[in-house]
Amino acid sequence: MSEDLKNKTVVTVISRITERPQAKEACMVVIYGQDLGKKYNLDSASIIVGRSSKSDIQIDQESVSRNHCKLLNTGKTIILRDLGSTNGTYVNDEPVDEYVLRDGNLIKIGRTIFKFLTGGNIEHAYHEEIYRLTTVDGLTQVYNKRYFLEVLEREISRGHRYGRDLSLIMFDIDHFKSVNDTFGHLAGDYVLKHLASVIKERIRREDIMARYGGEEFAIILPEIDGDNSRRFAEKIRRIVERTTFRFEDTKIPITISIGVATAGPDTGGPTEFIRESDEKLYEAKRRGRNCVVA
Repeated sequence: MSEDLKNKTVVTVISRITERPQAKEACMVVIYGQDLGKKYNLDSASIIVGRSSKSDIQIDQESVSRNHCKLLNTGKTIILRDLGSTNGTYVNDEPVDEYVLRDGNLIKIGRTIFKFLTGGNIEHAYHEEIYRLTTVDGLTQVYNKRYFLEVLEREISRGHRYGRDLSLIMFDIDHFKSVNDTFGHLAGDYVLKHLASVIKERIRREDIMARYGGEEFAIILPEIDGDNSRRFAEKIRRIVERTTFRFEDTKIPITISIGVATAGPDTGGPTEFIRESDEKLYEAKRRGRNCVVA
């Protein structure tokens, strides 16, 4: 070996950390389904979502394919790619093959809904979303039962104190079990969400619409008397009856039965008021459904 070769310095170039591709800071939060509120950080280059126990994010549901979709972190964007799943991957209720995710997007995989969060302060956004989940139903995006009961108690007290009108509408979807049995639970979820969206657009800012449970919903109508609440109930009944519910090219006929109660001087707490409205709702069902009893 020559003297020059012995004295030659070998330099290995090591890239600085700042020059390496950085993963985009982002996460998904479960807002509907099992593990509600669970946070999944998307800091890997590739993340598989599916039913398989080998998936990076496992969703153990029949409606989810073994390898359902993939999330790709390019360092600048997060790309969602469907992997030929049986029931599809949805972003904001639209089926996608490949989609560049944006902050606030709602991702539906099977019956589970995630909210995509990204930006400068992920932790702050995550905690805000967790707080929101204490008041809002993740599927329908209307208020949940807990928040509804809090507001109803407050409005009853306010009505007694100031002598103001207060009405309560309770309604549910006619033959909803047969919708699930005939068209599947994914179709049932679509019906619930679309129904809530259609009616929510028709209520006032001060009204409170909530998912009371299953296929049953409620609307609190502050400062609305019996006659006006009955007319409003009939209006939303007709709107639902005329609305087209179409899931994967299949039209699903949907109607609702409605019960309406108006608070009086002797109205007790929320339980009594709800019972009165519920009794009217079941009377509507006994009369053949798709009608209003007030």
